[in-house]
Amino acid sequence: MADPAMVANLQEDVDEILERVLVECGGLGKLQWILIFVVIGSKLAITWSMLMMTFAGATPDWWCAWQNQTSGFNDSYVESLKTCSPPANYSVGDTCMSIRFSDDKNTIVNEWNLICDEEWIASTITTIQMGGLLASGFIAGQIADLIGRKPTFFLSLLLLAVSNLVCGFAVSWQMFAAARFVIGLACGMYLTVFFNFVLEFIPIRYRAMIMAIPAWPVFAALFGLVSWWLRDWQYLHYASAIITVPFLFGVLFFYSVVPESFRWLVSHYKTKQAEVVIARIAAVNGKKKPDVTKLIEITRKKEEMKQDKKYSILDIFRHKSLMKHSFLLWFIWLASGYSYYAISFGVEELSGDLYLNMFLLSAVEIPAQAVTWFFNNCIGRKWTCCLFYMIAALGGLAVGVVQVLNPANSSVIINGCAMVAKLGVAAAWAALMTFTTETYPTVVRNIGYGCANSISRVGAMVAPQIVQLSKSVSGLMYFLCGTLMFLSSISAALVPETKGKVMENQIRKSGKAELYKLESGSVNAEKKITI
Repeated sequence: MADPAMVANLQEDVDEILERVLVECGGLGKLQWILIFVVIGSKLAITWSMLMMTFAGATPDWWCAWQNQTSGFNDSYVESLKTCSPPANYSVGDTCMSIRFSDDKNTIVNEWNLICDEEWIASTITTIQMGGLLASGFIAGQIADLIGRKPTFFLSLLLLAVSNLVCGFAVSWQMFAAARFVIGLACGMYLTVFFNFVLEFIPIRYRAMIMAIPAWPVFAALFGLVSWWLRDWQYLHYASAIITVPFLFGVLFFYSVVPESFRWLVSHYKTKQAEVVIARIAAVNGKKKPDVTKLIEITRKKEEMKQDKKYSILDIFRHKSLMKHSFLLWFIWLASGYSYYAISFGVEELSGDLYLNMFLLSAVEIPAQAVTWFFNNCIGRKWTCCLFYMIAALGGLAVGVVQVLNPANSSVIINGCAMVAKLGVAAAWAALMTFTTETYPTVVRNIGYGCANSISRVGAMVAPQIVQLSKSVSGLMYFLCGTLMFLSSISAALVPETKGKVMENQIRKSGKAELYKLESGSVNAEKKITI
């Protein structure tokens, strides 16, 4: 039987060699930038698909025509704005004779008359979409760790393009809801794999920088502008399908250039394929192929001592420290999912123009993600999360208080504090993605990250319902947001720092004691464990 301590020591060598090989291949070179362009650029379609219901589910102004019973003419009507019951100051019938919608926007609400008794449908469709993300997060994590990052990534884009096209041709809200669920599946698959796919090719010093690229907020702000331009839910779905196609071709065109993750190949003992990938990285970056003899030798020794294992979520629960850190991280993801999408889908609660508010709520995230890079490298991932989650908590609680008290100029205060809350949760979530990815070893990285991603969708599923409920319970949505953000700040402080840490490949264990333990600020793997 193989000595567990020897296996752990070999794995420690593999982790350090992989980092060295990556640097010798050019570090952040041409291949990495091609990968960043294709993968991060394709986030355009994901962003638009995720936020589609902020416009498509919006309710235009509408008027109900009631027959005026005091008039001697049968065709005399009284119109009331957004009321489902007869106006009290008129003598009118009990039945709304006709409904007239404003023509400034075409959403699913006026497409299928989703008002009054059917008002719940729009928010429920958003919840159904998030249910798709919840389901695919668990599945995609397993798929990506079994068959690889690249095929899973390509499949997500293909599914997204097709489902957006189907959604645009929907002839009923039921068909639309089913298509939105599939869109959720595609988005969940993409969001589970894309970050790990990129990060496993990036050296330690540049990881935080890649996460700080403000792709999501830029694309979200652009979505606000395009919504203002098109003003039609069908055209927006067609546009989302069209913009996915170039990146699908991009993946196909660069399929021989952008390789599978060599870290994933090594973790599955595919040394020959990993050697080919390393050679390709070096060639594209204009560097000499690194010497990987020691890497191959160590990996073969590990393979002789330990069979290639198919990992699952159960492996996370078998290791006490990893399980504890996972629960803390998953709670933070849950709170982030609720808070981010509650503020996004609650854009109608803000005063002023819908399209301008959509743009501003997204644009405020651009500087937030930019400063995340600085803080991640300056004070670390953990304290960056703590800082910005606390800022989000203060902003959210402030909005809740103002909504309840309703002072003069409350609309200006609410809009400003909502922007602060959105900035805080966006910056913290960006740091959390890096924090979470670096916490898990390669063999369960996509599984752990996928679970976190899925759990965040539980919060995102609840968000549209709370937004709907907060229309009758003032301040509810933002009070819950502020409380969850405060608890997230506390929870992040309990997870070990990962700044400067070498990305581990395997879960290490020795006998019955766990070798999975992250030392704050450590660069090397755990050296000493008491059994």
